[in-house]
This record gives sequence, C-alpha cells and structure tokens, in this order.
Amino acid sequence: MPTEPFRDAARAQQSLLSSVEKRVLVWLAHRTPPRINPDHLTALGLGALIATGFSFWYSGRDKLGLLLVIFFLAVNWLGDSLDGTLARVRQKQRPRYGFYVDHIVDALGTTCLLGGLALSGYMNDRLALGLLIGYFLLSIEVYLATYAIGTFYLSFWKFSPTELRILLSLGALVAYLDPGVVPGTRSYRAFDIGGVIGLAAMLIMLFTSVVRHTIYLYRLERVE
Repeated sequence: MPTEPFRDAARAQQSLLSSVEKRVLVWLAHRTPPRINPDHLTALGLGALIATGFSFWYSGRDKLGLLLVIFFLAVNWLGDSLDGTLARVRQKQRPRYGFYVDHIVDALGTTCLLGGLALSGYMNDRLALGLLIGYFLLSIEVYLATYAIGTFYLSFWKFSPTELRILLSLGALVAYLDPGVVPGTRSYRAFDIGGVIGLAAMLIMLFTSVVRHTIYLYRLERVE
C-alpha cells in the first residue's frame, strides 16, 4: 500500500469550450443536491456511455437509436464532467481514487460506445476497431506523461471529450436526417468519413506528443 503523499498532477485544459464549460460546471455543482455525490455522477456517466453504445447498435435497426445517442451523450457529459468539479467545490477530493476510477470508467465506456458503433452498420467495423486502438494508445501516452512529467493533458489541439461528444452528436443527427445515409452500405457514411479523419488526427497527436515528451525528458535527464 502507498505510504507517501499522492502528488496530484497539474491539469492542462485548453479546449475550445473549456472556459465556458468550467463556469457551467461550477454553477451546476453549487446547485447539486447534497444527497448526490461524485460517485453517483461517475456511475451516471458510465451508464450513459454504455447506453450510447447500445443506442448505436439499435440505430442499425431503427433510426430512433440515433436520437437516443444524442440524448445519452448529453447525459454522459453531465456525469463525466460534473463529478470532479463537484468534488473540488465541496473540497472532498480523492486524487488517487478519482484518477483511477475516472479513467478505467472512460476505457470501459469508450469500448462500449465504439463497439456499438461498429455493430450499427453506420461505420466500418475495422475502422471502429482502429479508433479504439488509437484511443487506447493515446490514453497510454497521456497516463505515462502524467506520471513522468507531472502534467495531465485533458485536451489535444483544442479538442477534449466535450468537443468529441458534440461531433458524435452532429454525426448522429446527420445520419438521422439524411435519407442517403444507409447503414451497411458503401455509398455514403458520415461516420466513416469522420472516423478516418479522427483516426488520422489521433495518430498525429500520438506521434507529436511522444516526440515532444521524449525530447523533454531526454534533456531533463541528460547523461554526459
């Protein structure tokens, strides 16, 4: 068991909506009923992300599932984003527990989300698998950098999970409104186009982050 005090990493959040989102979350945290605690919100976020995956799967049978995707992504944002803010506002932070639980929950939930998308017919299943692998590789890089450098990066290129939820919701809305988007066909699938762009962006982010952090650590611990 750990005996030394936990060194909480500095949080780097520079996404497009971070300033507005932070104010909204603090406002919500101050108005959250006392009987609701961060664990409840974490469970809500995980449940919503699992439900998003099932909604994607269901959308291959009924397009109503795409509207459910948008709804559950909004619920996931509430639970996943508000839990940490609530703990900080109430000064009841548990840095070890929070860091571990938040990120294992994200890994499980993202697996369900991309699994559901792969089974929906709105995205090539191999592309969905590639996105999942890219997500895990980028996550590993973030966690290693958090330990080795002491900075926890919450966003890349002005994008954070909040912006990604919005893009997923827009993709679901496009697929719902556009009759030309047919699951399982190759004529036109917005999620395939977005998936290719997303995978390419993740790989570039991964490469640049690995190079930058490797150079930084090499210079920090240069051996003459």
